[in-house]
Amino acid sequence: MIFWLCPLLAFLAGSIPFGLLIARSRGIDIRAHGSGNIGATNVLRIVGKKYGIACLLLDFIKGLVPTLLAISLIRFTGGDRTLVIPALDALGTELPADRQLFVQSMHVITGLAAILGHNYSPFAGFRGGKGIATTGGVLIALMPAAVVILLLIWGILLLTTRYVSVASIGAALCLPLLTLFGSWFHGKIADGTWNRPLLVFAILAGLMAVWRHRSNIRNLANGTEHRFTRKSRNA
Repeated sequence: MIFWLCPLLAFLAGSIPFGLLIARSRGIDIRAHGSGNIGATNVLRIVGKKYGIACLLLDFIKGLVPTLLAISLIRFTGGDRTLVIPALDALGTELPADRQLFVQSMHVITGLAAILGHNYSPFAGFRGGKGIATTGGVLIALMPAAVVILLLIWGILLLTTRYVSVASIGAALCLPLLTLFGSWFHGKIADGTWNRPLLVFAILAGLMAVWRHRSNIRNLANGTEHRFTRKSRNA
C-alpha cells in the first residue's frame, strides 16, 4: 500500500487550490479576474505582491514535500539518500538494487501526481494553475542541481522578454535537455545506470507546462500577452 499511498497523497496535496483560497480571503474570486488562472502569477497581479509570493511558496511546497516523502519511504539499496526526510528514513521500505527502475518510477509518479493535482484540482472544478511552481518543488527533490540552471534560464528570459509565460515555456522546454546532459555528464548513460524514469518525467512535465500555457501562446501570437512590469511607487 505504501507504494501507491505516496502518489495518492501527492495528488491530494497538489489539489489544494492555494491561489483560490488566498484570493478568496481577500474577497476576490481569482478565476474571474486577469487570466482567470489560480496560480501565483495571477494572484500577484490581482491580489498583490505578498499574496502572490505566499501562493508561489505554497504551490512549491506541495510539489516538494510529497516527492521527498516518496524518496524517504521508497528506496533501493545503494540509492542516493541525500534528499530524505530524516524522521521518516527509519520507516522507509528498502528494495534490492534490481528494483531500481521500480523505485525511480514511484518517485516520478509521485511528482507527476502532485503536478496533475495542481493543474486539475477537483476542489476547483478540475481547473488549476500552470504547474510551474509545483513542478519546481518536485524538481528540487528529484534533481536539485538542474533547478539552479532552470532558474537562470527563466530569469534571463524574463529579463529579456518581460513575459512570464515565455520564461516559463523556455525553462520547461530546456528540462529534458538538462536531464539528459546531467546523466551524460556524470557518466550514467555510459555505464547504463542513468535514471530513465526521470527523463520520462522531464519530458511529460515539460510538455504539460507548455500545454497549460497554450492560451498564453495564442496571446503572444496575437500580440495581446501581458508583459511583466514593476508598479511605480508613485502609482
